[in-house]
Amino acid sequence: MAELFHQMADPTRLVLLMSLFSGEKCVCELAEQTDVSVSAVSHQLRSLRIAKLVKSRRNGRHIFYSLDDDHVRNLVSKGLEHIRE
Repeated sequence: MAELFHQMADPTRLVLLMSLFSGEKCVCELAEQTDVSVSAVSHQLRSLRIAKLVKSRRNGRHIFYSLDDDHVRNLVSKGLEHIRE
């Protein structure tokens, strides 16, 4: 559990997770949305994938990422709800 929350504690990784709330995106879209280099986004997504917070799908040269499941959305949403109260 500590590793799971450690992964979500990084500001860049948290922004990436929140960016995926609206659906699947390729690395280039995420890099553009977050104003982070493609290389850095790929590195962060790898960590999130290993932690089973996101999943990936290859389509030709592009890799698309999405939240692993609704549990991830719920964890982030509950965290946001908690700090807003």
